[in-house]
Amino acid sequence: MSQTYILTFSCPDRLGLVHAVSGFLMERGGNIEEAAQYNDPDTGLFFMRVQFRCSANSHAELKTQLGTFAAPFAMQWSLHATAQAMRTVLMVSKEGHCLNDLLFRWKSGLLPLDIRAIISNHREFYQLAASYNVPFHHLPVTAATKAQVEARQLEIIEAEGAELVVLARYMQVLSDAMCAKLSGRAINIHHSFLPSFKGAKPYYQAHDRGVKLIGATAHYVTADLDEGPIIEQDVARADHSKTIEDLTAMGRDTESQVLARAVKWHSEHRVLINGHKTVIFK
Repeated sequence: MSQTYILTFSCPDRLGLVHAVSGFLMERGGNIEEAAQYNDPDTGLFFMRVQFRCSANSHAELKTQLGTFAAPFAMQWSLHATAQAMRTVLMVSKEGHCLNDLLFRWKSGLLPLDIRAIISNHREFYQLAASYNVPFHHLPVTAATKAQVEARQLEIIEAEGAELVVLARYMQVLSDAMCAKLSGRAINIHHSFLPSFKGAKPYYQAHDRGVKLIGATAHYVTADLDEGPIIEQDVARADHSKTIEDLTAMGRDTESQVLARAVKWHSEHRVLINGHKTVIFK
């Protein structure tokens, strides 16, 4: 039986890359269903995403052959079978709108995820987790217990085989070590239009400055707070009459939509990291 795969890669740009990849797939009976590419003139890198159907090789065989093929091109690559939903762990604190939105979209078949667990430093959403039959881990965090709690969080993430960790308004700053272990597979939603209003209480900062637009930003988690590669952003209009509570309420919808789009694109392997930026093949 044939399977559908997604191949993504980046490498130094050179002539013939598309031809070489197409030829590699054709030789193995691969039929390309979707392809997108980007040449970055600033870095000299080439990025590509190819979705193809193939019946001649197993997943393991293809990965072995791809390793040999990719080496001369210095490719950073990955291969995923579309039939395998992305194993995901969600993390949340007291604000549940993003969590609720992701769970609903997942159960509605709108996100190709396999949500394996929810981790929270508060108990508020254990009933919500139970209603979706998702294991809920309550791990309170204090300054004194942060290292032990993060070690336990990583145990859960690794035990579930999570390929993606979503900080769905998880209001704790992760340690540098935790960020390094989750590099490239953790997405955060920040409730401002970065790079404006980084850090704590961005709606308070926005209200103090009298902004006319408030926003939300989904980005990859790095050790530099709110500095990770941006995946998606959106805004909502505001005016002088809006209170902090108004801005917060308005922002919830924007946060949920922005995070959902970022998670969808990541889970469909449409996002490639390009230094401190991203390339997104929508």
